[in-house]
Amino acid sequence: MDKLEIKGKLNEWKGKLKQAFADLNDDDLKYEEGKDDEWLGKMQQKTGKTREDLIAWLKSLG
Repeated sequence: MDKLEIKGKLNEWKGKLKQAFADLNDDDLKYEEGKDDEWLGKMQQKTGKTREDLIAWLKSLG
């Protein structure tokens, strides 16, 4: 699996993530540089998606 570029895409994804998963809030979407795995883990818990499904979905957003 290639590395998911979270930092550069997060602003684009935030609105789409909130629309798709209404229980996400700004604190959930907060990203700290170098903590990609922690952020993905939090998104997995909140969305109920597997890591692979979540990454594929995020990549499909553009």
